[in-house]
Amino acid sequence: MGGEDYYLELCERPVQFEKANPVNCVFFDEANKQVFAVRSGGATGVVVKGPDDRNPISFRMDDRGEVKCIKFSLENKILAVQRTSKAVDFCNFIPDNSQLEYTQECKTKNANILGFCWTSSTEIVFITDQGIEFYQVLPEKRSLKLLKSHNLNVNWYMYCPESAVILLSTTVLENVLQPFYFRAGTMSKLPKFEIELPAAPKSTKLSLSERDIAMATIYGQLYVLFLRHHSRTSNSTGAEVVLYHLPREGACKKMHILKLNRTGKFALNVVDNLVVVHHQDTETSVIFDIKLRGEFDGSVTFHHPVLPARSIQPYQIPVAGPAAVTSQSPVPCKLYSSSWIVFQPDIIISASQGYLWNLQVKLQPIVNLLPDKGRLMDFLLQRKECKMVILSVCSQMLAESDRATLPVIATVFDKLNHEYKKYLDAEQSYATKENHPWLWPEPALELRKRWCSGQEEQRKSGSRSRAKPEQPTSQKAGADPGSGGPVRRVHARAVTVRGKQGDAAQVCDSCADGIYSFSEPVPDPSAALLTRTCHQDPCPAQPLLHAPPVPAVPRAQRLQAFGLPAAVPRKLLSSRPPAVTGHAEETVNSKR
Repeated sequence: MGGEDYYLELCERPVQFEKANPVNCVFFDEANKQVFAVRSGGATGVVVKGPDDRNPISFRMDDRGEVKCIKFSLENKILAVQRTSKAVDFCNFIPDNSQLEYTQECKTKNANILGFCWTSSTEIVFITDQGIEFYQVLPEKRSLKLLKSHNLNVNWYMYCPESAVILLSTTVLENVLQPFYFRAGTMSKLPKFEIELPAAPKSTKLSLSERDIAMATIYGQLYVLFLRHHSRTSNSTGAEVVLYHLPREGACKKMHILKLNRTGKFALNVVDNLVVVHHQDTETSVIFDIKLRGEFDGSVTFHHPVLPARSIQPYQIPVAGPAAVTSQSPVPCKLYSSSWIVFQPDIIISASQGYLWNLQVKLQPIVNLLPDKGRLMDFLLQRKECKMVILSVCSQMLAESDRATLPVIATVFDKLNHEYKKYLDAEQSYATKENHPWLWPEPALELRKRWCSGQEEQRKSGSRSRAKPEQPTSQKAGADPGSGGPVRRVHARAVTVRGKQGDAAQVCDSCADGIYSFSEPVPDPSAALLTRTCHQDPCPAQPLLHAPPVPAVPRAQRLQAFGLPAAVPRKLLSSRPPAVTGHAEETVNSKR
């Protein structure tokens, strides 16, 4: 298979860390994308590495028992370590603050902590088998304050840092999921929903496993992905991925079904809004795009793979060591290894080799793998870094050697024009809100009201000035000594811009009809239009659903090393019921 056939690849510069072994335990923090290598419980050192960290973080801590979970808060200011099922230890990494550890036990009596998640730099959530507890960390006081709690039986949990949503598995079958949303010190309970389990004989007791669930943001919307190993229909035995849309308001709804048409061991990633499904048995992957047209049955849309199944592009591991040793040929990496662990959205980790990769999509090979130019254009227009590839497609269609038919060319350019029109419409809508105050948000509307009040006050002041005899400027009541004119009393708070003073109405007067500098009033509407065109944003902002102001932190997971038992999350191999704080205890060579 030529290199031009691979449309998936591992990043060129992975994060390298010390391999997992009996002395060194490895953990991963999904939100900060950091790998923790903890040697001898931290007594002989802890090394923290991440894709965006130029310098790794190294420190030591007392060995007070086996570390079950370890994570930094946002900006690496506070370290949280779980060693028991009853409490979490904290240590400040803030300058001029005490680095002595302090401990917080769960409030619920007889409850066991399954894990914890940072939702901001000073807010953390304990998930126990009896509910959820939301705390504020006070590093100066070396203590925690309980903000809110909720009691319910919990089997396992899952956290999506991009959306700050926690899913709690409840009921005996574990298939009723209760979501909670966190933002700015608040915890909101969202409507619970039920995952439809596959049909099974009465003698078989099925339950929803954590390894078959994932959460990811696709096209700005939060989805819960369920890997269903057997279809509920009698005429199909292939596995499928069911996508449940989880909105901020309203009930969760099943929206899409991805048909895999095969059975075995799978793992899921989301890359560039594409759902990537890895199949270990065949060592291949397929991609799905829910924006492309599928088969709609009135309630859900069925999708098939966009492209034929292909393996990830072969990867060569460079040989580390002295210069004489590094001259040796790189070692091929074993793809789809049983020691691979997959995290959302695009993380693949091999703890036995000590590497963390980001999965990437290659667009250029897809041009030759997708013969339908219209569908190809629909696919490319939704991808990042697509401009050069689209230009190459258009150039290829118009070349004499491989010229496409006129209907195909018309279809491709219609799609390009449609996308450009959507951009212009969005830009026009954004400009309309600038010109029509009733479409403005409340802060902008209040600002315009203040400006209008200032204009009215100025008009009245001008009328009084014309009606009364002229007085010396220095003796006028309410006069501004510096300007010689009347001072508008709409607001007592005055501002100074470029050496000139004025109240809020004067400031608003300078920016009422566009985006200008405070000290540059607009002489006429035509000038206002020109100024606004030069300064306005190219397109309106597109906020993501559930997007918090800063990403939050999910549960760290102990990674798996070759031949060693480890606590493993969703991965290519099956696992037995959770044994340690909601994790699955297994070995690499276990079978489904």
